[in-house]
Amino acid sequence: MDRLLTEFVKLWVVIDPIGTLPIFLAVTAGMSASAARRVAVQGTLVAFLVLIFFVVGGQILLGAMDIELSSFQVAGNIVLFLFALSMIFGESKLEGEEKLIRRADIERAVYPLAIPSIASPGAMLTVMTLTDNSHFSVAEQAETIFEIVVILTILLLLLFAASRIIAVIGNAGASVISRVMGLISPAWRSMESSRRCG
Repeated sequence: MDRLLTEFVKLWVVIDPIGTLPIFLAVTAGMSASAARRVAVQGTLVAFLVLIFFVVGGQILLGAMDIELSSFQVAGNIVLFLFALSMIFGESKLEGEEKLIRRADIERAVYPLAIPSIASPGAMLTVMTLTDNSHFSVAEQAETIFEIVVILTILLLLLFAASRIIAVIGNAGASVISRVMGLISPAWRSMESSRRCG
């Protein structure tokens, strides 16, 4: 249960559902409610397929490139640390992706809603490390996939209610929550490293 909770928090932090809400509202600005819902469903589904690709084929891809997973995990931890720093000190998620939104095909909302907002580089790295074949059984990997489904389902429900949520917390509130998530991520990493060393 402790492992499942830890993994769930990791995935929640890197997927960052609350930080995705302003992106979704910007992408769907001017759309009808039904069209916005279709965009939400499509974006979430595409993000799920991308993450599942990295769960299933990530290690195969690394093997084809002759990169050991341990080396990838070290590089991944560095990237996630920098990603967390950008969440804390950098532009908000909306500010950083406004230019992408203006160039995106808002009818499909695959880019930037699905990628890189939901299925971010940090999320791709995390799902690969949480489903390492040498450390996790098939059952444990299935549990991780189930957690991804749960988080994306929650995300989809949040997207359906995005306008009401942002009306309450505002873009500033979403930015604050996103930055707090950036603080949690490296703290969890350092705690895990301490456990392994102990």
